[in-house]
Formats: sequence, structure tokens, C-alpha cells
Amino acid sequence: MTKTDTRNTALTDTAIRNAKKRTVPYKLKDSRGLYIEVRPTGSKLWRWRYRFNGKETMLALGEYPDVRLDAARDARDAARKLVKAGIHPAQQKKLDAIKRQYEGVNTFAAIAGEWLEKNTEHWTPRTKQQRQRLLEREVFPHIGKLPIKQVNPAQVLSILRGLEKRAPSFAVLAQQAISATFRHAIGTLRAESDPIPALRDAIKIPPTKHKIPLTEAEIPAFFKALDSYPGGVLTKAALRMLWWTLTRTNELLGAKWAEFDLEKAEWRIPGERMKKRTINTHVLPLPPQAVDLLKALHGITGNSEYVFPSRSSLSKPVSLTILWKAVASMGYAGKFSPHAIRTTGSTILNEQGFNSDWIERQLAHHDRNETRASYNGAKYLDGRRKMMQAWADYLDALANGAKVLPIRHKVA
Repeated sequence: MTKTDTRNTALTDTAIRNAKKRTVPYKLKDSRGLYIEVRPTGSKLWRWRYRFNGKETMLALGEYPDVRLDAARDARDAARKLVKAGIHPAQQKKLDAIKRQYEGVNTFAAIAGEWLEKNTEHWTPRTKQQRQRLLEREVFPHIGKLPIKQVNPAQVLSILRGLEKRAPSFAVLAQQAISATFRHAIGTLRAESDPIPALRDAIKIPPTKHKIPLTEAEIPAFFKALDSYPGGVLTKAALRMLWWTLTRTNELLGAKWAEFDLEKAEWRIPGERMKKRTINTHVLPLPPQAVDLLKALHGITGNSEYVFPSRSSLSKPVSLTILWKAVASMGYAGKFSPHAIRTTGSTILNEQGFNSDWIERQLAHHDRNETRASYNGAKYLDGRRKMMQAWADYLDALANGAKVLPIRHKVA
């Protein structure tokens, strides 16, 4: 208790507890204008009487015992400082309440939600889902409920370092999402600064090797590791489909059964599911190996809309992280990733002398000057069908340990 609290003190907690209700309200005075008003109902309310600009007024400080004696004196002393500074305590109390309400609405999670919605038209549904899940699992549990102005660099650093140890690539995504949320808040006058620029050097994320291809000599070891991988059937099937189609991971894992015509051995990916949604329907020829695998998978997941549904819900596609985790557990962490399967295929097919236009169209690459309206997803389909059949047979031969001839010899 401070010196100012002890002078002219008239109240103790015992005196307050023993105060009985009466038929009319009465006061128990403390000091420097502080008193308790005991109501006929038995409630005991803290009040502070003061003068401001020559007028006497009263400030409510809460109810006993929710507000104890020492806390009431502290509140009185804080209000006295406001008066000395020329600030009306009652008006400041209202402003503080408004501020708390405003900050409660403008939590980090609420503003991050606005940022996600703002970008919906620019992202594929899968991209939005990936960022939303990352925020919900890794960020919101720590800072989601905090007013964004109360989120400090130390809290953000703790989140990023925790992710850095477990999943460096997701630490990068979290860093980007947090920064973007702060920039959105700054642009709407709900935050003053972004903590991420000051933390860029604090997170040491190793350079990614997502697109370093495997050599022909290294491919058999990958398929041997895949055969021995103890993970789920769908995960192993998805990795094989990546090799046989050279499609992107998000396009594969979001695939729907309605997109496949197994009689024609074709997979038609809608333009809205393609990268940046800049092309029309992309048609992929399916080698017999892929058709046979899809027929087998239909007996497992045919009751779902998705070829690779989530374990938790058949109405949702599997998480994008599943293939990265599988490849890492196979011994390729930091060495090779699902992204690099496309790079491997492109490198070897180009080295073997296949038509570069066939390869680029299979990978859904197109000239920047090629408009959406003019993009033909089925272009070079006959040539690509022969190429991908030769590619699948070539992979089978490597996986089986055979000494293979150049692919071009098989289609010459």
C-alpha cells in the first residue's frame, strides 16, 4: 500500500464485508473522495467523487468484492492523475470501452479472414484453402484472438521459429501470410507497422531444392523407396500418378472423378484449377499404367467426388502436405520434392529429343502472349500420348532394374 493510500484511510476489507444492507442506500467513506455505496439490495458499489472544471461529478469504479479495496484505491489514484492532466476520467472510461470493443472486433484472426476473402478471386480454391489451414493450425492458436495492435514481434518470431524446426517451407508461407495480414490492417488504418521486415534475418531457412531433378541413375532408388514406403495406398498412388502425368501436385490432389474419361484414357483438368487460372481445360493423355491404377482406386474412393479425398472428410481433397511428408520420410528431405518430378520428366524428355512443344504443352506451359481464349489444352494430344506412353514404359523399366535404351528408340 502506498503512502497516499494510508492517509485518512477510513475503510478496511473487514469493515466492507461486515457492512449490512439497510432500507435506504448509505456510504462508507475511504479517502480522497473514494467511498462505497451500500444499496438496499446488499450490493456494494465503489464511487469516486471529484471536481472537474469547477463542477463536482462522480466516477463508478466497479462493485465489491469484484473490485477489492486496494484495486479501488489504485483506480482512484489513476483517475486523479487524469484530472491533473486535464482529462475527464468519466469520458476517458467511455473512450477506453469503445477502444476495447473496437480492438475486440479487429483481432488478428478477423483481419486475416478479411485478407483471405479479399484475395479469393485471385487465388485458386486450393491456394486459399492452404493458406487458411496454415493460419488456423499454426498461427491463430497463438495470436488469433489478440487485437492486431497487441501482436508483437516476439510472438511472431516464436511462431516462425517453431515452424522453422518442423517445416521450413511452411515457415516461409506463414511469414508471408502474417506480413500480408499486417499490411492489410495498415491499409485499413487498424495497424501502424508490420513486424515481419525486422524478423527476416532471424529465420534461417535453408535454400529449397524443390526443382532439382533426379538423374536416370537415381530414379530406380526412388521407386524402390516408394515400394517400401509404409504409408497409405492413396499417397503411393498419387506419387506414381505424378510421374506418369507430370502434372502439378495441387492439380493432382484436387482431381475429381468427373474429370477422367478412362475409356478414352484422358484427364481433362478445368481451367479454374490450373495455375493462375490463365488457360482453358487442360487435356492430359493417360498411359495404360495410369488408367489401370485409376480403375483400382475407384474401388476405394469412387464414393467420393475426389480421387484423393481427405481421411477426415470424403467431401474434401487430401492435404497438399501429404506428398512432401511422404517423400521426406523416404529419405529425400532437403534433396528432392514432388515438385521436382515435373523437372525430372522435362529434363529427360528434352535430353531424349522429344518435341519441345509436346513437352511444354504436357506441363501446361504456354507463351505469355498466348491468351486464355486461344489456349488449346488438347494441342499435340496424339504426339503427347505417344511420348507419355514411352515415358511410363521407360520408368517401369528403370524401376525394374532393366538396362534401358533411350526413349526415342521406342517410339522411332
